[in-house]
Amino acid sequence: MNTTVSLEGLQTDEQRLVLDTVADIRKCGLESILSLPQLVVCGDQSAGKSSVLEALTEIPFPRNDNLCTRFATEIILRRAPSDSLTIKVIPDGQRPSAEQESMKAFNESISDFSDLPNLMEKAMNLMGLSNSSSSTTFAPAFAKDVLSIEIEGPTRPQLTLVDLPGLIQTETKGVSKLDVEMVKEITHHYVSQPRTICLAVISATNDYANQGILTKVREVDPEGERTLGIITKPDRLPSGSGSENAFLTLARNEDIFFKLGWHVLKNRSFEDGSSSFMERNASEDTYFRKSNFKVLPKECVGIEALRVRLSQLLFEHVKRELPRLREDLDEALAEAQSQLRLLGNCRATPDDCRAFMAQLSLDYYETCKAAVNGHYEGEYFKHKTDHTFALSSPATIRRLRATVQYMNTGFSDALRTTGHKYQIAQKGAAAVEETIPGITQSESGTDDLPTISQPRTPTKLSISQALKWVEQVLVRTRGRELPGNFNPLVVGELFWEQSTKWQHLAADHVDKVADKCTQFLEALLLAKAPKDIFSRLWASHIQDELKARSETAARELGMLIKDIQNYPINYNHYYTDTIKKQRQDRQKQALTKSVADATTSPRYYDSSSKEWMTVTDVDTEQVMVHYSRHIDPDMDKHSCEEALDCMMAIYKVSQKTFVANVTTQVIERHIVRGLEQIFSPLTVLGMKDAEVEAIASEPTSAKRKREFLGDRIEKLKKGYAILRKVIGSTEL
Repeated sequence: MNTTVSLEGLQTDEQRLVLDTVADIRKCGLESILSLPQLVVCGDQSAGKSSVLEALTEIPFPRNDNLCTRFATEIILRRAPSDSLTIKVIPDGQRPSAEQESMKAFNESISDFSDLPNLMEKAMNLMGLSNSSSSTTFAPAFAKDVLSIEIEGPTRPQLTLVDLPGLIQTETKGVSKLDVEMVKEITHHYVSQPRTICLAVISATNDYANQGILTKVREVDPEGERTLGIITKPDRLPSGSGSENAFLTLARNEDIFFKLGWHVLKNRSFEDGSSSFMERNASEDTYFRKSNFKVLPKECVGIEALRVRLSQLLFEHVKRELPRLREDLDEALAEAQSQLRLLGNCRATPDDCRAFMAQLSLDYYETCKAAVNGHYEGEYFKHKTDHTFALSSPATIRRLRATVQYMNTGFSDALRTTGHKYQIAQKGAAAVEETIPGITQSESGTDDLPTISQPRTPTKLSISQALKWVEQVLVRTRGRELPGNFNPLVVGELFWEQSTKWQHLAADHVDKVADKCTQFLEALLLAKAPKDIFSRLWASHIQDELKARSETAARELGMLIKDIQNYPINYNHYYTDTIKKQRQDRQKQALTKSVADATTSPRYYDSSSKEWMTVTDVDTEQVMVHYSRHIDPDMDKHSCEEALDCMMAIYKVSQKTFVANVTTQVIERHIVRGLEQIFSPLTVLGMKDAEVEAIASEPTSAKRKREFLGDRIEKLKKGYAILRKVIGSTEL
């Protein structure tokens, strides 16, 4: 197992330190959990991928039966005191358990590369693959299993490379349509991993526009940040031909652009298969000194330059990714520990089930109570906190009191801005020239009310239109009152019509708050309990409790609606103060206008000062005359104004009372308060053993999952310790 000097120099001590870290993490078995930095050799069928991998690693893969292209081959190079080669099979996770165990048991070691073809054939038979592309059996040609070849030696670098089956464009006699799709799926699995450097191999014997691997790598790496193009078989191109010029342009990165650039290799032909690696390298060196490809920079041609290039490229890639890898590892570890906590301890007996339920109910009670009271110190409330407060955010729903307060404020604003049927303009505002519903143009004249086009938007009325509306109500509610007076019950009629939207707005608000409380409890229980226990607990206990609370809230709201549908009752001085102020405002406006009309400002010439002077004179008798004229003699209009003042005043008072009643007597009393009591330790204490077991009993799958999570956590902790050590000892 000798190596050339160039392979021994693939990495410096610093590079080995960083890459050894990834190797150690891979030893922990984390490659199935995290995306680890690696080199993947990919390309179309017969593009020369295995030859590239062979030249890079100096491992003589079998070259006659295409064994290496039937499945993904993982080459793991590791530094060790002595030489050894071990072959394992990593089974596809979709295989039956029995087959997976049989494949995992396959572990063969050799000390000479000449035994490699026989071992690989054994592995292929274990995967159930056909022996050749012309086989007439029904065995598949490709597999999703991975052949893992681990090579150790004192001169080996720490490096992992993967050779993928070549992409196939069409099905053939020995390759089915399913095989073609499987190869595409295998290729996508590897090249789509964000920490994979893709070595996209294309053959110069085929127009590169027709080689599917270029389309694939640009699909998963559109910016070309982690793809290095490799051109093989340039010696097959006629010297000076258009094809040769096209590939030279490609190699200069002037056609298909990759940030990592392109590289050209001359691999051994089938006839040169018996030559040594030193002879192969010498032949390649001679070719690039004499062919038209000599115009390319030396660092872009030949296997030795590629080793140096990949060495630095992989080192920088891993160095950049290690901090991110640690973040991913932290997140995976936290997630696995969280899932294991959800499973809790083993629940094999009724006592185990009751102990689990008691702890679960205590966790629920404390967290729910904190959320209801607005105390957000616990870790539960700090999980993925958003920068913006949005009711659709899971982080927002966890903070229940803040959510309810936000929604109550929105309800108060909605009732204040859109809860009234009519928006009555201030004194002096321009009239809206439309018709009032139920009154024709001939009946109402020019001061008409507009048609309501948007039920949720208040209809704008001028003062004259509002008085016309009040006049209609006065007419249909008139009793035995004398002219100039109005039936006091008319205020109730006006108020009921003005507040017709309250019921809909309030019911909608109550339903939405109840939905948010339901979402809160669902999220809380899913965070504290396994899904199977959540579903049983929710169906057997919590769902009915929430339904009962919603029904009680609806009845309470119904009583509030009945209250506002009766004649308004008020003892708040704000009502009388508002009426008094509205009357004073009308009187003030009339008096101001009267004073202005009775004021004269004649000018005269003062001979002593020789200036024009202005004298302002207010005729008090004229003020009274004008003021008397402003007092409308129409007593019905006066009644309308008084009734409108009363309605506006009682509406403002009742609106504030209604908002307070809905938020406290309905939302707080029946929806929010006591949520923590739905599933408290006292609740569990009152349950019978059969009921507790029915909810908390543990299925067999939970035991397997607990073992799986325990194994995953152990691997992640080992990986975490390795990363912490290397990040703490190097400047990454």
